[in-house]
Amino acid sequence: MDIHRLRSGGHEADISARGAELQSLRLGSVDLLWNAGPLWPRHAPLLFPIVGALKGDVLRHRGVSFSLPKHGFARDRDFTWLHRTGTGCTLELRDDAETRSAHPFPFRLRVSYELEASGLHMEVMLQNPGEGPLPASLGLHPAFRWPLDPGIPKAAHRLVFEFDEPGAVRRLDGQGLLTPDLHPTPIHERALVLHEDLFEDDALIFLEPRSRSLRMESEGGPALLLRWEGFPQLGIWTKPDPSPSFLCIEPWAGYASPADWDGEFAQKPGAFLLAPGGTRQWSLTISATGPFSDAR
Repeated sequence: MDIHRLRSGGHEADISARGAELQSLRLGSVDLLWNAGPLWPRHAPLLFPIVGALKGDVLRHRGVSFSLPKHGFARDRDFTWLHRTGTGCTLELRDDAETRSAHPFPFRLRVSYELEASGLHMEVMLQNPGEGPLPASLGLHPAFRWPLDPGIPKAAHRLVFEFDEPGAVRRLDGQGLLTPDLHPTPIHERALVLHEDLFEDDALIFLEPRSRSLRMESEGGPALLLRWEGFPQLGIWTKPDPSPSFLCIEPWAGYASPADWDGEFAQKPGAFLLAPGGTRQWSLTISATGPFSDAR
């Protein structure tokens, strides 16, 4: 696998050409990213050109049906390195015959990472080189170790949001499609106390969150800080498991198709339209604070 390692101020991050995916993130002496173990074999996939699933995995465009699997194809494609330095890198994916057989639109997708003393900064840029609108969705899917520190119980962790989040939560059905039901928010006074039961019905989906940052923290232990820009939605997910596992904190620009929707892709709820010659950008910054134990 073609991997580039970044180093800065005692921090390290590994980036793979496959999917432009962050493979590991060590801030200080501790690896904060999930190890792609058997429970879920990924680290931090990039979701493009859809977030979640389409009904029957079918993209409809001008009367033609295309097969596009859940979360799209970018996470499984090899990106091209545009530059690599000791602290940063940029990768690019362009449309080709294979991508157009699933998503029939030209695009240029660039992903940049820069490792700084304060943490890791990621930027994503999408360009439309075509003559017509580019419909798409894009999301991030980083999986962090839960517990953050093996010396802290999973039940001692919580997410603290930038703002209170009184809006309803949405969930997915058995086909990975968005249900119409509205669920009361599990966030109280900006805090979401983490426990396995939250995810028995798959992800927690916030279609209109107020916050653009949050902290994953544990009482008396470390804290992980995430700040994002450009993503109007947020998903939080794990596979329930009593053993040490992971928590995905996922800023999205888009979401799965509603269960009762199966129309023209350009009109899909949650999809955006990028004008010919247009550009759209997103960012995510990850940092952490101690203390961390030596038990690892």
